[in-house]
Parts: sequence; structure tokens; C-alpha cells
Amino acid sequence: LPMAFRDVNARRHIGLQQLSSLASTGRTFLGPMKSHKFIVDESTNQSTLICSAVRLIESLDLTSAAGQLLNETIQAQNKEFKTGMSTLLFLVGAWSNAVVECLQQNVPVPAIVSVMSEGLNSCCERVQCLQIPIHEVKKELCSSRVRPKAFESKTGQVGHDGLTNPQNLLCFQRDISAPEEVIPVNSCSHQGDYCNFNKCLVSPLAGFGSVASVVKAAGDKSSSALSGSGVAVSSCITRKLTHSRHFSTLGKSCFSRQQGNFQGCLLGPSAGLCGCCGLGHLAMALSHGNQTSVKLLESIAAYQQERAECGGSAQINIAEVVTCCVLGLPESYSCVSPGFVTLVSPEQATVIKNLADKPLRIVLMDGDLSEQYRHLGFNRPRNVRTILEHPNPQGGRAGDTWLSRMSDILMSFEVNLVLVKGNVCENFMERCIASRILVIGCVARDVLSAFGAATGAQAVTYLSQLNASCIGNGAWAELWTAGDGRAVDLGELVPVRIGAGGICLFTAVLTTALPSKVQLLEDQFWTLLHRLHHALKDGKVFPGAGAVELLCLSHIQALAEQPRQPGNDKAVRELPSPWLAEYKSVVLQALASGWKRYLSVVLCNVAQAGSELEAGAAVDHHLQKAAACGSPSAYIMEEFRRGGVLRGGSDPFPDQATDLKVCDNVAAKTEAWRRALDLVLLVLQTDAEIITGPRRNELLNSPVSNEFMFL
Repeated sequence: LPMAFRDVNARRHIGLQQLSSLASTGRTFLGPMKSHKFIVDESTNQSTLICSAVRLIESLDLTSAAGQLLNETIQAQNKEFKTGMSTLLFLVGAWSNAVVECLQQNVPVPAIVSVMSEGLNSCCERVQCLQIPIHEVKKELCSSRVRPKAFESKTGQVGHDGLTNPQNLLCFQRDISAPEEVIPVNSCSHQGDYCNFNKCLVSPLAGFGSVASVVKAAGDKSSSALSGSGVAVSSCITRKLTHSRHFSTLGKSCFSRQQGNFQGCLLGPSAGLCGCCGLGHLAMALSHGNQTSVKLLESIAAYQQERAECGGSAQINIAEVVTCCVLGLPESYSCVSPGFVTLVSPEQATVIKNLADKPLRIVLMDGDLSEQYRHLGFNRPRNVRTILEHPNPQGGRAGDTWLSRMSDILMSFEVNLVLVKGNVCENFMERCIASRILVIGCVARDVLSAFGAATGAQAVTYLSQLNASCIGNGAWAELWTAGDGRAVDLGELVPVRIGAGGICLFTAVLTTALPSKVQLLEDQFWTLLHRLHHALKDGKVFPGAGAVELLCLSHIQALAEQPRQPGNDKAVRELPSPWLAEYKSVVLQALASGWKRYLSVVLCNVAQAGSELEAGAAVDHHLQKAAACGSPSAYIMEEFRRGGVLRGGSDPFPDQATDLKVCDNVAAKTEAWRRALDLVLLVLQTDAEIITGPRRNELLNSPVSNEFMFL
């Protein structure tokens, strides 16, 4: 029964204030230059380094109803996209403040809900003109990596490239269909900056592993290998790229066959992903400066593409990727290893040494390996209380019979390796170690599926179900070796590698010497992997660096300044007539203030402005230039082609001798906007908070007791 309630839909709406307060903690996560935060556990005094809204929300005290709704919204975004949570969190706070300002101006709640919803829908339609198809953005990003003055064809003729003209250093020309506006090619003041990209594009490689047909010695200044298409670049590029993934010596291999590891980079002049539909450049553009994860992702793509012999489409299969974090090694040791890399105890590592160079018989367990485990849906007999399932008349420890029986089953089938999805009984683990049987617990379902496909093993729920047809063959296990070939023994836990012939599974081994950084590295890797996956799935990306948000801001302000035309304005037409002229402009300006705050905070985070006031002036300057251009979308795309609307001098890739652009996911970004506004409007439309439970005295003595009406 309800104990008390309080009115939350006052002018200073309590729920919106709570959302704003919680969201303000994540403002430094916006933009490529993120600030990290330490989360300290007072009970254990252990700290964790985070740089994502998901980890932040998990660490906050979300006892309020609004806080729990915020957590559910961010978790839903994370589950579906693994990106866009920081944008969602910030816009929740910005639009909560904007709605509170509308309430203080006595704007009716239905007017706020209707106008803001229609305004965001209009923005989502408007920004469609900025979407760049993947096949075009790959060409664009590949072309921006190197800007030669001339190229030498396979016939030895030297010709001038369209990219050599300083006025033609922008990107590509494409047809854009916008619902409200078509971007003209010669709009704004830079009419000579557009070139026909198809005329000046260097043909990409057909796939990985092909070798450039023209390769000169390192000291030869006449030309250097550009790609496997046989095109060489003139030595007019004076800066030496000592750490480039695309300009290295041919003597180094893509990966060490002996160790089975990709060392986080593709070596050789043609190893760059530019040759495989530009995935490497696309990943770099989506990484927002996280170069370590890009190198690992390139290695995974190279493995998958090599296995497919470049015959399939350029896709990233997330189900084939797992991660393993190894403490105690420098981050430069991070790499990608075929197979399954995991951490085991020193006793299990001893078993692996005994099993080295031997084909293993493998069993897959789809559940816990313990006496008490029962599968999901198991129904015990009603009205029966189980005291002991397996009585032992001869005495001894409880469970000894089960341990002996399960051990006998494994030994009778000569099983060497058991992969378990769930937990493993410690006593059973000890018995298996004594019998030189390797048992690995807490294995992901995708890993079990990969080993099942490679070895022919079939997963079972209980060992008592085991028969000869369920056992796989051809697996192997060894100690994981670092990039220099050394086996790594870190004391408490030892990294090992388990594999099978033809297995479609790759482990990104993330190394660091700082325990507090483990979660951060893993989150960054998975974020980039899902960004690339969703970009390829969507088939298009948004220009980054604030381009899309700037167009939204320009569009909403233009709608707010338009005179009232009920016949052409759906959002206003659906409202009662007295509200038409009175509230439309106020609510749309409030919606626009969220975009402006977003852009201002990004500028502050990348050190392009000393304060939000200065950043707001810079945003207003861009808006004025876009309005003067006559076509805001054309102005924004032109600024993006010049290096980004808000990037300026803050390059997220400072070590690269390129002008690589930043891109964002389409579906993830727009869904983050919708979820943020839906949450704000949902909290806005609540009118009361009803408290239930027995803690009446505690609530009576709280500082906010005067806000409640007790029943």
C-alpha cells in the first residue's frame, strides 16, 4: 500500500533536476579528448579507471526513480550499439534543463512534448542529407591518407593527379538527395574545391596480402610503394613515416606463424586495410583517436579476410572475437591471436605443458559443472523435500561419489580438454588436474560454438549424457607467447592459448601494467569493434566532429524563426490554436539549446575554447557562416572535407602525417537522440512519486519530509 506521495510536476520538476544532476557527471566524456575518471570502492579501496557513460552510471548511487530510468536507458543503448552512451547521457541533462526552463515560463506540458518530439523527428529527417555511403567514404578516407604530386603508372609514365592541385585537396563529389534541400556542387565560396573523385582515385587493392608491384629500396628517393595496385608515389612526401601501418619494409611479416599472433599492426606496404575496401581507414575514422584498438581491429579483419580469401564482402564478424586482459606486460604487447586465449592457474598451466604438441579430445559443457547444477526449466517433484540426492552408505565426504563417477566418465572416453560455459566445482577441478585433464570454466557461448564447429564436438548439459559422438578431436593447447616469443608467467595467472584446426575464433589480447586500466582498454576495444560493425551494417556513416549536431542546431533555429504557418507545420498544427504562436518558438529554442550546449562542451573538451561562453560564440559564428552560405548542409560538408567543423587544431591523430577525418555511426547516434528525449519527456509527464514500504519514520526524519504528503 502507498505510504506517502509528493508532487514532482512542479515548476522545478524534481525528476528533471535529478536527471540533470546525474548527467552532469559525464560531460567530460564528450569528444575525442575524453577525460578519465577514477571510481574508488570504499569497501576495498580498489580503484578503476573509466571513460564511458556505462561504467559511470554503474558506479553511481541510483536510488531515485529517475536515476533508475536513466540507467535502463543507457543500458539499452549499450546493449544494442555499444556506442552513443556519452551523447545520450549529456543530452538527457541538457534537455532536462531546457524543459525546466520551459516550465518556468509556464509552457504547458503537452506543448513541450508535442513540439519537442516533432522537432527531433524533423532533425532526424534533415540530417539524412549528410549521410555518406560506405563505398564513398572509403574512397574519401583512403584518398586523404596520402597526397602525392604525381603518380607513376604501371607503364612507367608519370602523370599529374587531380589531388596535386591545392584547390582540389578536398574530397569527393557525390549526389545527395535531401528531403528539404539539395546540396549544390558549387555552393558557398570555395567553388574550386570540388573534384571528380573518380578521375583521381588510385585503385584499391583487391584484398590483403598482395604485394606491391613497384617496390624500391628504403634509400631510393624516386618512389615508394603505395598499394598493391602497382601505383608508386613520388618522393615529394618529405616527412618520413616511421610508425605508419602502410609504409613499412617488406621484410616484416604480417604475423608470426610460430607464435600465431598478430602484433597489432599489418606490416608491409600493401598490408594496410586501404587495400581491402578501406576498412582500416574507416576504422581509424570511427575510432576517434584510439589507435591501439584500430591496430588490433586491423589484425582481426586481416585474419577474417585471409580466411575468406577476399572473396566475401567486407564485414566484421563480432561472434568470432573475444578478449583476454593480461596484467604485467606493457601495452605494446597487445596483439591478436588465433584461437582462444584465457588465464589459468599455475597448476592448470602445468597440465598444459604435459599436453603440449598432442591432439586433444574435447568436451563442451553448456552449463555449470557441479553436482547441484540443474538446467533451466528443470522441475523438481512437488511436495518432496530433497535431503540428499546421492546417499553414500559407505561414508566419506558428501559428493565423493559424484566426483569419482564424473572423473571415470572423462577418463573412459580419454578426454583431455573440457570447456565449460558456467562455473566448475573446485573439488572436481582438483581431481581433473591430478588426472592431467584440463578444465576451463566461464567460457563464452560463442567460444563453445567455434570449437564445436572446428572439432565436431557437441555440447552437453551433464557429463552423464556424454557419448562418443559428443566428443571432438583435433584441439590443442599451449602457453601463450608474447611478441618476442617468450612464454609469459605472471605468477597467479598464466595466459594460455587453445585452438583447433580451422577454428574461426580470434582473441584480442589486451596487455597493461596497470590493473585499474584493464576495464578501460576492454571497453575501448569493444566500442570500436561495434562502431565498425554497425557502420558496415548501416552501409553509411555521418560526418563527425560536430557536423551533424551543427546542422540540427541550424535547422531547429530556422524552424523557430519561421512565421506561423499552420498548413505547413505539423508539430504546431496538432496543438490547440491558442498555443500556436505562443509556445512554438520557446520550445524549439529550448530544444536547440541542447544541441548548442553539446557543441560548446565538445569545443571546451578539445581545448578549442576556454569557456562555454567562448565556445558558444564560436558555434554562433559557424551558424552565421552557414546561414550566409544559403545552404547550411553544403557549408557543413565543406567544412568536414576541410578537416572537421569543430576540430580546428585539435587533431585526435597527432602522430599521423595525414588529415584523417572523423565519422560517426548513423543508427547509434540518432537512436541516442531519441532515447534521450524520450526519457526526458517521460519524466516530464510524471505527476507524482508514490512511496511504499515500512520505513515511514525514516522518511519523516529526512530533510525532504516537508515535500511529502503522508497517507
